[in-house]
Amino acid sequence: MRRALVGLLGVAIAVAALGGLMFALASRENAEVAAPSRAPGEEQPDLGARHLPAGEHVPLENLTDPPTSGPHHPQPVERDRATLDPNEILHALELGNVILFYEPGAPPRALQAAQRELTGAFDPELAAAGQAVILAPREGAGRVTAAAWRRLARDVSPQAARAFAEYWLGRGAAG
Repeated sequence: MRRALVGLLGVAIAVAALGGLMFALASRENAEVAAPSRAPGEEQPDLGARHLPAGEHVPLENLTDPPTSGPHHPQPVERDRATLDPNEILHALELGNVILFYEPGAPPRALQAAQRELTGAFDPELAAAGQAVILAPREGAGRVTAAAWRRLARDVSPQAARAFAEYWLGRGAAG
């Protein structure tokens, strides 16, 4: 009888421990699911990050404008404040960089200040590491269009663009 009670007590403790573990994991999952809804910008479709071989056409028809994910040639960004092609945009975002698009002309001073404060002046090595805020002119950007991997914030204020960049910097395709 004593053995049966000890065995029953062991089973009860194991069931209670398992229930506590399941509760803890379920709470953690809910927190992770809720977090993206508070993240700045709108989530964009996942078109993958496949690197295309030389000579293969980049399928532009399914990309967002500006693109935030999709197959591309891994072309590094070597400069900012210049028009970027889809390959440069996608590769930069895939690595974890944030691009702040502005209407053609000189970038707004507030964007220049945000870049300086967050990552310093543009550096190709920093961009290759996915840790750069890149400024780029783009027709139709509105006040500012902020882009990260699978995220866009269109026609936002420079202050909102800075907050977007601060949040998404370093969170590329792998993050």
